Amino acid sequence: MALLIDGYNLLHATDIFGADPGSFQQSREALLAFLAATLKDSERKEAVIVFDAAQAPPGLPDTVSHDALVVRYARNYPDADALIEELIEQNSAPRSLLVVSSDHRVQRAARRGGARFVDSDRWYAELWQRRVQGRRRRLKSIPEKPIGELSPDEIAYWVREFQVTGAAPCSNDQPAEAPERRERPPEQPENPFPPGYGEDLLQDGDDTPKRH
Repeated sequence: MALLIDGYNLLHATDIFGADPGSFQQSREALLAFLAATLKDSERKEAVIVFDAAQAPPGLPDTVSHDALVVRYARNYPDADALIEELIEQNSAPRSLLVVSSDHRVQRAARRGGARFVDSDRWYAELWQRRVQGRRRRLKSIPEKPIGELSPDEIAYWVREFQVTGAAPCSNDQPAEAPERRERPPEQPENPFPPGYGEDLLQDGDDTPKRH
C-alpha cells in the first residue's frame, strides 16, 4: 500500500455528488468512479480508501474492490480514523506511504508512523489538474485534418462533406482541373426613373416633344 485515503474527509473536500446530493451512497460511488478514472493503474493497485461503517451500504463485506482500488469500511472500529491509524502502524514501508486527509488526528498518526500526509482539498486539486492536463494532451493528439494519402473514395467523401463546388475528385498525384469559366452577358443598366415618369410630356398621340 502506497496511498491511504480518508474517504469521507476527501468527499467533503470535493464538489463530487451523485444524482441525489443527499445520498451518501451515490456520492461515494461518484467519488470512487472519479478516482478510478483519474489515478494511474499503478496507483490504484497500491491504494486503499477507508469509509466509516455507519454510512456503508448494507450487505457489503468490510473490504471490496472497485477497479483495482481497495475500499475498506470501518466495521468493528469506533470510526474510520481508528482503522486508518491501524493501517499506518501495520504498513511495512511507511516512508513510501502517502496519507490523504485533513483530519489532524490522522495526520498525527501519519507523522508518528513516518508516513507523508497531505490535506484532502490540496490533493484533490492536484488530481483534478492532472485530469485536465490529460484531456488536453488527448485533444492535441487528434489530427485537425487527414494525414497521408487519400483514396479516391475518401477524397469524394471530403468533397461532399465540405460541399466543394466546381471541383471533381482527383488522385493525389494529379491536380484537379480548374472549372471552365463562362463569360457572363453584360447587365442592362437599371432605369433610374419610376414607371410613368415623363408621360405628361406626350400630347395628342404625338411622340415628339413640342418646341416652344
